[in-house]
Parts: sequence; C-alpha cells; structure tokens
Amino acid sequence: MNAFDPEPAEPLVLTGTARARGHGQSGDPAADPARVREATIGRVEDARAAGVIDAAATDYLARQRAFHLAHDPEGMAELAGIADGFGLPEDALFTHLHLGTLNDLKAGARLDSDGCSAWAVPDGPDGPIVVKNRDYSGLHKGIQRVTLHTGPDVTTGAMLCIGSLGSPAAYSSGMNAKGLMLADTQVSVRTHRVGWLRYFLMTRILATCGTVAEALALIAGKPHAGGGTLVMADASGDTAAVELGATGQGVSRGGRVLRTNHYLLPDHAGDTLLPEGDRIAGNSGDRCAYLQRALPGLEAGIAAAAALMRTHRDTAPGAAPLCQHGEADASQTLSTSIYSCRLRTLTFSEGNPCAGHWRRYRMPS
Repeated sequence: MNAFDPEPAEPLVLTGTARARGHGQSGDPAADPARVREATIGRVEDARAAGVIDAAATDYLARQRAFHLAHDPEGMAELAGIADGFGLPEDALFTHLHLGTLNDLKAGARLDSDGCSAWAVPDGPDGPIVVKNRDYSGLHKGIQRVTLHTGPDVTTGAMLCIGSLGSPAAYSSGMNAKGLMLADTQVSVRTHRVGWLRYFLMTRILATCGTVAEALALIAGKPHAGGGTLVMADASGDTAAVELGATGQGVSRGGRVLRTNHYLLPDHAGDTLLPEGDRIAGNSGDRCAYLQRALPGLEAGIAAAAALMRTHRDTAPGAAPLCQHGEADASQTLSTSIYSCRLRTLTFSEGNPCAGHWRRYRMPS
C-alpha cells in the first residue's frame, strides 16, 4: 500500500440527536476513557496550574457558555452527551475547547503548540479538494477519529468529520453530503470577545450549509470569539479562506486558497499573536510561503496533495516542514486529511503523512 492506493476503512457511525451522537462517542469499542480524560480534563488542570484560568478567564467562560446555550443548543447538547458518555464534567470540556483563547488572553502563558496547514483548490484530477495537516498535542494520539454523523439537526444529510473523542464532531475538518468541505487552522490573536467559538461553528456549518456561499452568509451574520481560520470548497468549485477576527471577518474568495497559523489580510494581520519559542506556530510563515510557491504549479489531485503534505525542511531547496515531528506528547502532525466531494471520499493518514499509512473513507450515497 502507498499514498496512491489507500486501504478502505469505515468511520465511527454516530446517529440520532446531537446529544445522542455525543454520547455515542463513548460506545467506540477502541475508546480509552483515561486517554480522553488526559487529553481534555488533564490539559485544563495543567492550565489551572499554569495560572491561565484566573478570575477573568472564569468570567469570560461563563459569558461564552451563556452565548452558546442561546445560539447553538445543538452544539451544547452534543457536548453534554460527550460529558455524560465519558463521565467527565461538562464545564471542564467546554473550558478545554477554549484553551487556545485563554492562552491568548493570558499573555505569554503557552501550554503547548497548536498549528496546522490547510488549503483548497477549485478543480483538479479529483475535482475540488480541501487538504489539511493537523498539528496538535500528541495527547490526541489514540483518540483521533473519523466519524460519520446523521441526525435531525444535520439538514445537509450527513457529515464525515475528523476530530477527537471528547470534542465536537468537526473538531478539525469535515465534509457533508452536499459537497461542502471545511478545515480550520489555529491563529493566536490579540483580540477576543464573546461569540462563536470555531469548534462549534464548524460543526454547525457542515450540518446546515451546502455551499461556500451559504457558509459565508452564516459566518457574516454572527459574532465570533476571534482567532483561527477556515478553508472551504464546495462541489461547484467555489473556495474561500476566512480569517475569524473578533472585530470582523476577512475573506479570500475563489481560486487556490491556503492558511497556516497567522492572518494574511491587511485588516487582520496585525491581530496575529505569534508566541516566542513556539516551534510550530513560529514556522507558520515558512509553511505559508512554501505553499504559496507550491500550489500554483501543482496538479492538485489526491496523490499530489499527499506528496506535498509529507514535505520536510530537507525535502527540497526552500521546502518548509509541513509534516512536523514531535517527541512523546508534544505537538506534532497527528494526521493528514484530503477531502474530495466529487469522489465523496476522505483520504486520511493517521500520524505523520511521511509514514505512508493511508486509508480511504467514503461518504454514503
């Protein structure tokens, strides 16, 4: 088997209401509750010990919780089901989803790196595709999952998502049955406010929007917590990269779009907070520049995308470390995802893509 001949695989199937799907995560026969707790509640405990969760953070979280209960009851119901299924405190799971934001608010208090490189193209040998290297805490090794969601709130028919047990459906990326594909990247920023956290927003977009235009309309009509980007494509070949600023969203529309871990648009670039000493966030500029050079001449099918995303700094002159390695639980490339709405497939490498362990998941017809 190689990157061009992935092994067929089946996702974890979650059906029913949002709460039922959240609870269903704990029914995964391979789930390790201790690992889920370590990767979520354990990180919250580390944040408390580091002084990240102070009185101001607690107040912000309370206001964020009230906002999401009012504006995203399905997302909060999913989180409640996850908490119940794994026997974890729901408030702490909600806090875990906000650790990146809380790190930004508490200047200089970094727990670990959080990266990612994502891009989309409008057409190619396999049609429009969205591609992402997920750079995140090594604690999520073993709890990362491909899940298939159907339920009454998923009006797009179904969602095929990459995430982690203990977190919402589209915690990293996803594609729905209407052909909308979506991935995020983390951006640390100076400005936050009460509003949609992107981990809830991504799931709601995939559940309710069938096109990039519909997703952009939903995003434009909402207040956002700030931080991060979304990269999208749909079955028509429309594409967009969205910078989720707290004071307004910036959009790059059409053609080949990409984002790493800093804002590119003039109105948002100054809000980027690149922490000193953060290995993965610190090479965001190199990864972005490399993708800007590589994508225009790429025959962007699945095989070529897989080859590009396993790039290391020593791969070629001027190459950047899209495939990132870390020790033990340090941040590293946990997976590569390549979505094709034309083929209705997710081509997925769990672990570093350079290892060549590729599987292919199919969206049911």
